[in-house]
Amino acid sequence: MRAIVAQPIHSGGIRTTMLRLRKFLKPYTTLILLSIILLFVQAMSELSLPDYMAHIVNNGIQQGGIDTAVPSAVRQSTLDKLVVFLSEEDKAMVLSAYTLIDPVTAEGARLVEQYPAAAADEPVLVFDESQYSEDLNHLLGRTFAAVTGIEQMMADPEAAAAVSGQAGAMLATLPEGTDVFEMLGSLPTALRQPIMDNLEARFETLGDTMTVQAGISAVKAEYEALGMDTAGIQNAYIVRTGAAMLGLSLLSGAASVTVGLLAARTAAGSARDVRRAIFRKVQGFSNAELDRFSTASLITRSTNDVNQLQMVIIMLIRMVCFAPILGIGGIIKAMQTDASMWWIIALAVVVLIGLIFAIFTTALPKFRLIQSLIDRLNLVTRENLSGMMVVRAFNTQAFEEKRFDKANHDLLTTTLFINRVMVVMMPLMMLIVNGLSC
Repeated sequence: MRAIVAQPIHSGGIRTTMLRLRKFLKPYTTLILLSIILLFVQAMSELSLPDYMAHIVNNGIQQGGIDTAVPSAVRQSTLDKLVVFLSEEDKAMVLSAYTLIDPVTAEGARLVEQYPAAAADEPVLVFDESQYSEDLNHLLGRTFAAVTGIEQMMADPEAAAAVSGQAGAMLATLPEGTDVFEMLGSLPTALRQPIMDNLEARFETLGDTMTVQAGISAVKAEYEALGMDTAGIQNAYIVRTGAAMLGLSLLSGAASVTVGLLAARTAAGSARDVRRAIFRKVQGFSNAELDRFSTASLITRSTNDVNQLQMVIIMLIRMVCFAPILGIGGIIKAMQTDASMWWIIALAVVVLIGLIFAIFTTALPKFRLIQSLIDRLNLVTRENLSGMMVVRAFNTQAFEEKRFDKANHDLLTTTLFINRVMVVMMPLMMLIVNGLSC
């Protein structure tokens, strides 16, 4: 404790001082660890919000609330078209995942209410959710896109003629009203393969994501044909995703408030212990040791210096610990979403670290200076109060006012400079972070 009193913030290194203060933070280890855990919760909640917003825009608005190319129900006629483009193995997998609705049973009656087309003469099959997989999603996405592509070809003879070989000529010359899918199913493999190769080439150009989205558009049309309330599906998806975003926002806010409370309790408790230790140490000083410190300096060390340490502890917990968690989490999220874009997040993290380093490098010397300026202000104030009668006797009020104004103005100027530098940090950080989402 003697070292802390003899070598405070304004005359020693911040790093050395913080190392000496570890024993004062040790009783609050549990609060600090809990704060870090909550910072993880806050960071993950905030990083998840853009994903949910993307889901609302992409799935909720553009795709009508349908987020998979695997339909929950499909007409028998549509399924017959789909299996034309599947291998025997894939065909067996798809057919095993769908079950025909029997309107006679109680479960069938309930499904008829959900899929009104099942009440008509056309058979309708429902999907077994337990058999869902991403492979099946991509497979049916390509298959639905293939069916849509063939239908577009038949609607545009020039597109059909663009298919290479004899199969293209066959599609272009089919008479009107021909069931092209039944015809394709009966074609030999040698004639059907060029059509499949042409479609696969288009799928490779689009990529899996765009292909699945094309399949989802066909699924939406299938839902409309089944008599489903597609507007209700879209609204329900948007409301559900929005509610999840609201929940994450509340969770993030609650975590932030709790971290602030824990950080304040940790900092205030540590500051109380430091003040108590300083007081006890100063009470045990000898006359020689007391001669080394002025009264104003001791007041500053036990009040303002400890307040500064208290603020540093709060900043360490709330900002310094939060920044790397947010940065690393952002990189992980970017790599999970699109690995080719991870370098943008990494660059932003580097820029943020450089920004924080530059700001603290600029402000740190002023932080050290402000302590001596507070010492001087306390000294001038104490001298004026204790020597008030002498000042009046020699009529030096104007001189003392100038002394006080000078000490006060120097402190004001330095404090304003620090505040202006520090206040720039948060807007710049938010500008960089929000700029990444553009």
